[in-house]
Amino acid sequence: MPRDLAARTARTDHADDTDHADHTEHTDRADRAAALGCRLRPVPRSGAHKVVVLALDGVYPFELGIPHRVLGSADGRYEVVSASVDGQSVRTDSDLTLTPGHGPEVLDEADTVVIPPYAISTASGTAPDPRALAALARVRPGTRLVSICTGAFLLAAAGLLDGRRATTHWALTDYFQELFPRVEVDAGVLFVDHGDVLTSAGAASGVDVCLHLVRQDHGSEVANHVARCCVVPPYRDGGQAQYIERPLPPASGTGTGPTRDWALQRLELPLSLGELAAQAAMSTRTFARRFQEETGLSPGRWLTQQRLRRARHLLESTDLPVERVAHEVGFATATSLRRHLAAEAGVAPSAYRRTFRAAGPAAGGDRNIRVRG
Repeated sequence: MPRDLAARTARTDHADDTDHADHTEHTDRADRAAALGCRLRPVPRSGAHKVVVLALDGVYPFELGIPHRVLGSADGRYEVVSASVDGQSVRTDSDLTLTPGHGPEVLDEADTVVIPPYAISTASGTAPDPRALAALARVRPGTRLVSICTGAFLLAAAGLLDGRRATTHWALTDYFQELFPRVEVDAGVLFVDHGDVLTSAGAASGVDVCLHLVRQDHGSEVANHVARCCVVPPYRDGGQAQYIERPLPPASGTGTGPTRDWALQRLELPLSLGELAAQAAMSTRTFARRFQEETGLSPGRWLTQQRLRRARHLLESTDLPVERVAHEVGFATATSLRRHLAAEAGVAPSAYRRTFRAAGPAAGGDRNIRVRG
């Protein structure tokens, strides 16, 4: 190689190495900054969406903290505060007494109100604390209401769930339905979203519904960041089955989990029940039964949900044409994607994309996409 060419090549290689090192250092700094942001509580931004968590007597401490932990990890997009019905300390269902920072007056200015679960007795179920109902009455029209687990009992007692589908912890759904016959109780879902009112099931479903709020308000990228900070799965569809107590299937060394993982890597293919069963080394009948027991869904319904989940992500994060999105996620045609998305979210793909793009972090503002559980 001529000397001058060798020198130029050496300089180019050095420049490439330097650029790579700079890029790596920049990436490392970004990762460290993101990690630090997960550990530090960000100051709420100007005009942040105000969330008030109303703690009732007998509140469950774990769920009381979920809105603070999840919504509070959204880089200052939410201001989350707690309140009691009288501004005094609240007895929990454990050997703890907590003192929220506010009284009921803070509900006057809330954009979202969250009712965490509290211990339900025969007395509190049929006649909740009148002060709790009075506090709830202070909420402005149009404020988003969210219940976790038994928090739905207060919303129902206030008449806010009449004529609507709602959920609560599966172990209490029969009792809930008996007390509130005008509510359509769905015991088999993680949460139900009517836009202005959301109800969720027990414990960890409070994480799911709060992540759902972030995703609806600010898109999947912000929700995924929040989930990573909280070390939880970024998305569980509201229609996913609660872990309802039922007889265990016969002991077996295999399950459908590996096949679900296999299918998730091949959603663009027209996967049939026979192919899935063959992958699991089961008959189609055994596979379908085992799948239903493990997920609460039929294989076909589960595949549709996973395809819609991926389609929503592509619509939010890319400019791919709807026809291409349909192909990428395994729907035979764009028409099929439109039909399924309309059934799931009540909107067409183009409208869904416009909504998320228009209400992203830069634009601010809230939106309500109706998701049928």
